[in-house]
Amino acid sequence: MQNEADVKKEVKKVLNKLGAWWFMPVPTGYGVKGVPDFIVCLDGKFAGIETKYGKNKPSKWQQLQIEKIKAANGEALVINENNVSELEELLTR
Repeated sequence: MQNEADVKKEVKKVLNKLGAWWFMPVPTGYGVKGVPDFIVCLDGKFAGIETKYGKNKPSKWQQLQIEKIKAANGEALVINENNVSELEELLTR
């Protein structure tokens, strides 16, 4: 993998393999700041997935949304090139 787009391609493959419902919100000036790259429903469970590459970390707005998802008993994951191979396990545990 060479960039974040490659990580997103791998995430899509896993989500499709699992039969998850998912979408990628389009960021606009009118939406909520920091919404994860992927909004997912799998087996009745909600998950938000933020993708990163290299040394990139979630922004303060992204971290705020991750915390809010977890507080609502949803799953919030930060997936990069180092842990994308664990995504299926993380979503099905």
